[in-house]
Amino acid sequence: MIEPVKGVIKIKNKLVVIVGPTAVGKTDLSLRIAQKFNGEVISGDSMQVYKGLDIGTAKIKPTEMQGIKHHLIDCREVNERWSVAEFISEAKQIMADCWQRGKLPLIVGGTGFYVQALLDGYQLGQDNYEETEIRTELEEYVKAHGTQALWQQLAAVDAKAAAKIPVNNVRRVIRALEVYRKTGKLFSSQEDEAQNSFEPLVLGLTTERTVLYERINHRVELMLADGLEAEARSLYEHGNLEMPAALGIGYKEFYPYFQGEYSYERAVELIKRNSRRYAKRQLTWFRNKMDVKWFDLIEHPQQEAAIMKLIEEVV
Repeated sequence: MIEPVKGVIKIKNKLVVIVGPTAVGKTDLSLRIAQKFNGEVISGDSMQVYKGLDIGTAKIKPTEMQGIKHHLIDCREVNERWSVAEFISEAKQIMADCWQRGKLPLIVGGTGFYVQALLDGYQLGQDNYEETEIRTELEEYVKAHGTQALWQQLAAVDAKAAAKIPVNNVRRVIRALEVYRKTGKLFSSQEDEAQNSFEPLVLGLTTERTVLYERINHRVELMLADGLEAEARSLYEHGNLEMPAALGIGYKEFYPYFQGEYSYERAVELIKRNSRRYAKRQLTWFRNKMDVKWFDLIEHPQQEAAIMKLIEEVV
């Protein structure tokens, strides 16, 4: 039984984010944090929004939620699109509602681009991702002189932004310099405005690579036992295999099997392999592009006490 924190908690504009690769324990940790700090969970996973895709997306079951309210789950049909711009808009509305009701919002998920876009205050749908001469010049500069030299350029003109952006987050360093050169305004000031001044604490879960891969393989076996093949077949029979919902790992590997191109065993092998590769990409993204405090609760469960202490300090 987790004891809720007693006394006054100043939730307003506080946000806890839990990131990490698949099968590392994010869901379980989010429930314990939500119980202790009067929180609600906002899914940061790009696939869990789709109705009916429960097994392959490792979606939490209603019976497992322990009374904790979950958002951005089962809110789109499989033939609908779900964009990062929609995620940012809806997540911000939910966060504001949580704060108004005295709840601590928890962003939980493994879609790094979605979470990063929210935290970095990207104004999607504008010119952020269009190619520009300035961006091309900066990309050539980093190739010639390295990431440290590029970051030092940013530190010279916008120390506040440089303090928040890791040296290896080349994309964000370039974006900050691009904003400054194009507008003459500091990226840090625009970022603060775009974020509505919310204060995120980003927690990352990881573990030793071989342990993680064993957990992923085991999770796939459990998914198969729960009916993953039938879930994939329902998508296959929908007819449109190009829709985003149909392209997820755990589904797309079955389609050639359904078409008789390879065996069931090969499909399972590919699901495990692609899941492991995705976990590796997730870790690389979070480490290089976000400012994360890392913990290993699988090998060192006692570290959870440090996590809870960190949250107490910020909320």
